[in-house]
Amino acid sequence: MAESQTPDIIYTKVDEAPELASASLLPIIRSFAAAAGVSVDTRDISLAGRIIATFPEKLTDAQRQSDDLAWLGELVKTPEANVIKLPNISASVPQLVAAIKELQSQGYDLPDYPEAPATDAEKDARARYDAIKGSAVNPVLREGNSDRRAAAAVKKFAQNNPHRMGDWVADSKTRVAAMSGGDFFSNEVSATLPKAASAKIVLETAAGETVLKDGVKYPEGTVVDATYMSAKALGAFLDEEIAKTKQEGVLFSLHMKATMMKVSDPIIFGYAVKAWLKPVFEKYGEQMKALGVNPNSGLGDLLNRVKDNAEIMAAIDAVNATRPPMYMVNSDKGITNLHVPSDVIIDASMPALIRAGGKGWGPDNKEHDCVCVIPDNSYAPVYDATIEFFKANGKLNPATAGTVQNIGLMAQKAEEYGSHPTTFEIPADGTVKMILDDGTVLHSHAVEKGDIWRSASARKAPIEDWVNLAIDRQKATGYRAIFWLDAARAHDAQLIEYVKPILAAKGVAEKFEIMAPREATIASLETITKGENTIAITGNVLRDYLTDLFPILELATSAKMLSIVKLMQGGGLFETGAGGSAPKHVQQLMEENHLRWDSLGEFCALGESFRFLADAKGNAKARVLGDAVDVATQGILDNDKSPGRKVGQPDNRDSHFYFAQYWAQAMAAQSDDAALAAHFAPIAKALTENEATIVAELQAGRGKPVDLGGYYHGDAAKTATVMRPSATFNKIIG
Repeated sequence: MAESQTPDIIYTKVDEAPELASASLLPIIRSFAAAAGVSVDTRDISLAGRIIATFPEKLTDAQRQSDDLAWLGELVKTPEANVIKLPNISASVPQLVAAIKELQSQGYDLPDYPEAPATDAEKDARARYDAIKGSAVNPVLREGNSDRRAAAAVKKFAQNNPHRMGDWVADSKTRVAAMSGGDFFSNEVSATLPKAASAKIVLETAAGETVLKDGVKYPEGTVVDATYMSAKALGAFLDEEIAKTKQEGVLFSLHMKATMMKVSDPIIFGYAVKAWLKPVFEKYGEQMKALGVNPNSGLGDLLNRVKDNAEIMAAIDAVNATRPPMYMVNSDKGITNLHVPSDVIIDASMPALIRAGGKGWGPDNKEHDCVCVIPDNSYAPVYDATIEFFKANGKLNPATAGTVQNIGLMAQKAEEYGSHPTTFEIPADGTVKMILDDGTVLHSHAVEKGDIWRSASARKAPIEDWVNLAIDRQKATGYRAIFWLDAARAHDAQLIEYVKPILAAKGVAEKFEIMAPREATIASLETITKGENTIAITGNVLRDYLTDLFPILELATSAKMLSIVKLMQGGGLFETGAGGSAPKHVQQLMEENHLRWDSLGEFCALGESFRFLADAKGNAKARVLGDAVDVATQGILDNDKSPGRKVGQPDNRDSHFYFAQYWAQAMAAQSDDAALAAHFAPIAKALTENEATIVAELQAGRGKPVDLGGYYHGDAAKTATVMRPSATFNKIIG
């Protein structure tokens, strides 16, 4: 990929609220960047864009799109990469199906998503769609490890303006429930390959051998795991927890990651739906199957398919009457925890519940204690330890709390999030074996029909890069540094064998601790409670979980995190925060013309991207822009110009105007580049003098519905009209 063909900065086109915000913010960024000779281009990694790029032969020339994700996948392997990556949908099946239907309604001749593919065409369509599902984007782009932390300005603001925290009481009934055996954690085996190898995964049954996957290639030094979750053990655990929750008189809640873990977690979610309605499935299972019911799609889809069958609906009502009250996603609309697999994402749902003092919303629209069901015990102890810590010590004080930074191992699909191609629902009793090309049986498990088996891996180069990144971060900060690794867990034990020699060789072993996740959670909470800081050095899933948990406790949100991916080939990827509440934001915009999405994460990433560009290409003007972005971001915080939640308060568009005003003022005031100061002085003056007019134009029409031309694939012109309503502002920035 030639440097001349590559824009200085790539800004990703994504989904939902972040993409709507881009319609307002990106013209500002392009205008300011152009003054420094910096080109900013977009690439489409939205769910709709990925679908369109997957079926070019079905579409007209005007409809076709390039495969931008594949293009970016090559770019991030080069030193030229400078990508600002916004949150995208990790598509669950219901989201994928909804996006397909919307595109079909817009005239795109796309095949339906086949739930049970029978023909070759259906099998082909299913395979192509399955490649789009779940975390299809992140493993492709993350050719480096993660450095996530609260930006200094954001942390300072949070301490000076502490957010509200729910009170914890010692006798709270809220608890975490996880399996004590038969889960991924207890069944895990792991090995580090002494030489490069390829492997096949086979299932041996009484009927013969089935190849589940062939030609899986691993470089020398790869840590290869295998494990499974017992369907029988999972079913018994869910039955027991539903009954116990009923006895305890609290809410039942299930916390999963059915988007990123796109094979395993929807299946587990489906088992929970079946456990909840067990008598109904026992009596009407075949009838419901004939109606197209797939419990993995959630209770909402199930109810929609059986709604015209009075007998089944009555049976469901009868069972619900015997169950505990359920944690609600939207109690006003009757949307339960089990309605849609992508509605309750553990890394957002658990921190929100913990921040609220262990409370969740019930069907009576009131807050109650909850049983938090997290079936697999790999990371459930993190949330269990957090809840028990706050029961004993009371809520965290954001005004005095220190911070937890994170260095995360995620490069080259490290760990479970990259395991989709090697995760299987077992079709028959037998033995799953991983067999290397020299005939060695690397891993073997006796399994039963319905079990969920998976293999994950982490490569040598990313592991070594991760340890060295941690060493650099600890040296830069002097903070307490903890590797969250459990010597009693098969995978972690292999990683420890990498970590210890590197620390020893660098002479820094005494600066680092190694703790299992439960102990590391307690140590980190004790550290920040004292107002001190720590670095959590973790694998991929814990990176995701902790960079929501601690920011939500410290800052009230994880969307304001600085997220830098130092790409292994020298480029930079700058991620902009979490999109977990984005669907509600879009609904509010469409109904009330108010977008409460906060672009602070975009501002933080933008400043880092400009500074990276300055270093990578020797563009001193880009550094001036980046430093001025930080001044503008501080201005947004200091002057309380972040979006409010309700109509009548400032929203995302108002925040972008003030960001532009403060950015222009900072550029005009700086003395590092006289030409840039002269360029921005009249812009700053015009924005300041026309502030009242611009704000009035931005706020005209608030409180009324707007038409975006689509949810997953909106109309660009309609969206621009909604998101750029001030003619005065648009004219000034050009």
